[in-house]
Amino acid sequence: MNRRAALRGGAVLAILIVTFVAGVYVDQAFPEYVPYFGHRSVGNVDVSELQQAIRLIQADYVDASKVDSAKLSHSSVQGLISGLGDPFSAYFDPTQYKRLQQSYQGLYSGIGIYLSFTTGYPVITGTVPGSPAASGGLQAGDQIVKVGDKDMKGVTSDQATTLIQGPDGTKVTLEISRNGQTFSVTITRAEIHVATVRSAEIGNHVLYVRIYQFGTDTSTEFASALAGGLPGKTGMVLDLRGDPGGFITAADDVISQFVASGETFELRDRSGTVDRHMVSGKHAAPSIPLEVLVDANSASASEIVAGSLQVHQRAKLVGTVTFGKGSVQQDFELADGSDIHLTIKRWYLPNGQTIDHKGLTPDVAVTLTSPTDEYDVTAPSQGYAKDAQLNAALAMLPG
Repeated sequence: MNRRAALRGGAVLAILIVTFVAGVYVDQAFPEYVPYFGHRSVGNVDVSELQQAIRLIQADYVDASKVDSAKLSHSSVQGLISGLGDPFSAYFDPTQYKRLQQSYQGLYSGIGIYLSFTTGYPVITGTVPGSPAASGGLQAGDQIVKVGDKDMKGVTSDQATTLIQGPDGTKVTLEISRNGQTFSVTITRAEIHVATVRSAEIGNHVLYVRIYQFGTDTSTEFASALAGGLPGKTGMVLDLRGDPGGFITAADDVISQFVASGETFELRDRSGTVDRHMVSGKHAAPSIPLEVLVDANSASASEIVAGSLQVHQRAKLVGTVTFGKGSVQQDFELADGSDIHLTIKRWYLPNGQTIDHKGLTPDVAVTLTSPTDEYDVTAPSQGYAKDAQLNAALAMLPG
């Protein structure tokens, strides 16, 4: 059995490119697999009832041909995780875990939409350029009412991901609500590679950089965006709105571009042991005027970056209170290729504060009238006149 150490991004936003990005989706503490030999004790958990139940089902269930040992095994593990009552601990069967691993690399099989989630229906906040969703006419602001026959009201990002993503070449039918009208559209899924960082010059020589999630390529993509975009710029806006999290190594790298020394954040385990992460590497932008955009869908690794920059007084936060996910998950790969995504630590800001269940409070609170008012860096010609949060950030920069 192998273990993959990771922090799972918290998430209310999924990139259904496959999407999930799944949000969220993972903050990686250690990039490689390491041998895992299991714990010597199961504590106070009595597994005798579980074993007895399995034996009874196998021996006496009336439809013996329908007894699938693999499904029983997966369901048993799923039940154990559900029993924790932790929304961020999860079980992935082998197929789901394979897709999760692909998502870490920005590889997805789906339709290519960005979603935000509330207690209502998921709202499309954007489409990936050239994706099946874009070609199929889906737009920011569309609500997804149904996927197939499944009503989507109140679904989570993981549930939406499971329904919308699928193998390359297969079809999915969505019922869409737009401007009071409802219609159905059938889209063929495709393999998509999504850049996690996009940038543009806006305003008075300001570099705008958006990080959609913190994936395996984010550090390289972000460094490239700074190297190519900073020369001649008077200020910078870092957009973390809708970013569900990702690899903490990437979060470290992004913070270190702006902060020359000190702590980026810290991790604490069940015994209280503190693991302090420190600024490292090159600092491409230690002094450029900087503002950071956040919203209720900014979670986990994006909160690490935003919160650390705020604590270091390196940038002010503009937008709305963030998601508030301060826990850390780790992937434990089981013998059959499935995965237990288990909460094993909590993270804290450099000042020792936690944002768990509270979120980060912006220095300047600004709300948007509609999610569609956000500036879309993939379609710069549409401008950002309606983006009140971005315009507030630009007004705070010198010049």
